[in-house]
Amino acid sequence: MAAVLNTLLLLLLPALAHAEWLAEPRVGGHFKTLNLLLEAPPADLGSSGELSSNRLRLDFAGTLPGSVKGEFSVEDILLYTDPPSLAPLPGDSPNRRLDLEKDWNRGGRFAHQLFVDRLNLRAHLAGLDWTLGRQAVGFGRISLFSPLDIIAPFPPDALDTEVRPGVDALRASRYFGMTGQAGAIAVFGQGSDDNSYLATLEGGPTGVDLLGIAGVLRERTMGGVGLATQLFGMGLKGELAWFEGRDPDRPGGDLHDDFAIAGLEADYRFDNGLILFTQYLHNGAGAGDPAAYPEALASAAVQEGLSFLLGRHYLLVAPSYQLHPLATVSGLLIWNLEDDSFLLRPLLDLSLSDNLALQLFWNLTHGAKPRQVFGLPIPRSEFGSASDSGGVFLKYFF
Repeated sequence: MAAVLNTLLLLLLPALAHAEWLAEPRVGGHFKTLNLLLEAPPADLGSSGELSSNRLRLDFAGTLPGSVKGEFSVEDILLYTDPPSLAPLPGDSPNRRLDLEKDWNRGGRFAHQLFVDRLNLRAHLAGLDWTLGRQAVGFGRISLFSPLDIIAPFPPDALDTEVRPGVDALRASRYFGMTGQAGAIAVFGQGSDDNSYLATLEGGPTGVDLLGIAGVLRERTMGGVGLATQLFGMGLKGELAWFEGRDPDRPGGDLHDDFAIAGLEADYRFDNGLILFTQYLHNGAGAGDPAAYPEALASAAVQEGLSFLLGRHYLLVAPSYQLHPLATVSGLLIWNLEDDSFLLRPLLDLSLSDNLALQLFWNLTHGAKPRQVFGLPIPRSEFGSASDSGGVFLKYFF
């Protein structure tokens, strides 16, 4: 069935692109294949394995009569894992009301998913820009991990950050001045307790970018502020988001009655071409004791993708240097300052052609290994419980 759907889409989208009732039609997409080798984690927490994630995406956009713009994207994932339990297909999102995906053989060695990632209409009405449907939503300015990017953020160690996952939302915004913008957004989840209602305000004096956000995020009252500016050629960004805890007294709820996630990032380009990003991150959703990391992993903040780390205090460093116009070497360090464990990832990015890129990388983890208590592993550090991994990531755009 998936093959039939893919064939129909390949035939249908180019035909729509030439329809006379559409203006400015655009058709594109990409194919990406990520192939990983994972070593066995310590303390018999799992086995070694292999993973191959292959994603084909088709994007279509155009302008309908009445200057209404439309966007549609469909993505197909073929996932191979050995052993089959190594990594699952993407699950249900707390930011999607509509069920627009179909799985085949979930949990098997070969698993398959076809889903709609964009389906929206955009128009300018009554002085406001409106977007209705499945769309990309992103807040915040910090590059490594943004505390204000609260709807569908990327993990700090994500390799593929070029396309945000779509969320089901109604959004309105109004621009004022040269850089000012006020907006409101409602994001709809599977149930009413997963809905989010937020207001945003952006602007500031020349050379300073200010951002404010407030509202309810999946039953959490929240508020946040951010600032971005330049000082002596160095980029400076600071963000803080405060959240009221969701179900803090229940299993699977937030760990705390309320918590804050904050970050301070500096970036600088040196005369020799080296680019360096450095960030301090306070993760108030995490646990202060490594023994509580399993509880943090099961918490609502982590399960919903609001937080991806289990501790409280981190240093993130990301250098990048262009060896050749077609070759760039970069790195990522995520250092848990409390338990002194870290993840280190060197990466080589090769441009094979205008629309073809290859990345080679390896993830190194270091930290105190878990200890056994009555046959059960008890974490002593965050990354000391993780396994090393690495592989190749090939991306083709069309």
